[in-house]
Amino acid sequence: MINEKITELISQHENDLIALRRYLHENPELSSEEYETTQLIVEKLNELGIPYKKTNPTGVIAEIKGGKPGKTVALRADMDALPVYELNRELEYRSKKDGIMHACGHDAHTAMLLTAVRALNDVKEELQGNIRLLFQPAEEQARGAKWLIDQGAMHGVDNVFGIHIWSNAPTGEVSSQVGPSFAAADIFKVTFKGKGGHGAMPQQANDATIMMAQYVNNIQAIVSRELDPLHPAVVTVGKMSSGIRFNVIAEDSFCEGTVRTFDSEARDTIEAKLEEYANAIAAMYHADYTFEYDRMTDAVNNEEKSAKLIESIAKEAFGEESFKNLVPTMGGEDFGFYLSNCPGAFATVGCANEEKDTCWAHHNGNFNIDEDALKVGAELYAQYAWAYLKEKE
Repeated sequence: MINEKITELISQHENDLIALRRYLHENPELSSEEYETTQLIVEKLNELGIPYKKTNPTGVIAEIKGGKPGKTVALRADMDALPVYELNRELEYRSKKDGIMHACGHDAHTAMLLTAVRALNDVKEELQGNIRLLFQPAEEQARGAKWLIDQGAMHGVDNVFGIHIWSNAPTGEVSSQVGPSFAAADIFKVTFKGKGGHGAMPQQANDATIMMAQYVNNIQAIVSRELDPLHPAVVTVGKMSSGIRFNVIAEDSFCEGTVRTFDSEARDTIEAKLEEYANAIAAMYHADYTFEYDRMTDAVNNEEKSAKLIESIAKEAFGEESFKNLVPTMGGEDFGFYLSNCPGAFATVGCANEEKDTCWAHHNGNFNIDEDALKVGAELYAQYAWAYLKEKE
């Protein structure tokens, strides 16, 4: 299952892999603005003679043509950074752009896939099929996967694989599991419109703050009383605004939150109930309301055969103890859109090392990775593609 030449090639290029990741970390770009990153990828592909097309507005779709006929497997890496101030002041390769940082590891993903591409290109004549390469923008906005799919990324693809570096697991630990691993992530927005007035004369007003307080408190009952308890879900209100002054009764109030689910029926129920509760509260207070619900990402639901292939590769390539079943997370990942198009699976590669101070949460300004994990991720990308194409139906 494991191609020893791939292992050797990635080991030979480990220093280049680390240098590439550091360069990307120093030069982060926000979602939909990854122009320099896109150009860097194009230059690397040109050096290897791999055909590609740029996607709009950013991103790259490329393909390694194997020397033998067969299936097509897609490998995906996201490439966008976050509007986060880097707090790693002593880091020699810290972000050069104040307020923009690779705080989720997408710099590592891009560097790992480019290194895997280098190795796979060296063995392309032995490949039994083709490898589609997806360098995806705007994952943090949950839009990039859809953009690439709309621009032909999954046309003719038989299987798709992606990786996320993971600071919740020790360096080098590979995780995946059959079924749901990352949740569907949605956003909802609610506005109540009442009637403003003086705080000393409440009888003349219709207080939108009270409406919103009732709403935020009551919607938690959707999870605890409206859903099957065997179908986990989260409803979180992360933003609220109401009022302009201490003695002015608020005319308007607003809240914004997120819903996380694995089950489509639970997702439908929550969306319907969130609006139902808003409607009921508005009616009770003789007010108006608006409701918006945006389904941002689908759940990442790993196909059984693909998830088992990840496990087999990890154990053979990195040792029996290297693999753990992934505990599902309510975090969102737009990789789920690829899995809605064809079979495949998603894996995490641990990068946490207390001695190197790389155990910080994703999206934290102190986030960093143990770079020993990079070689594991690069090889996992390459060996998955190799093994999948070698499989018999």
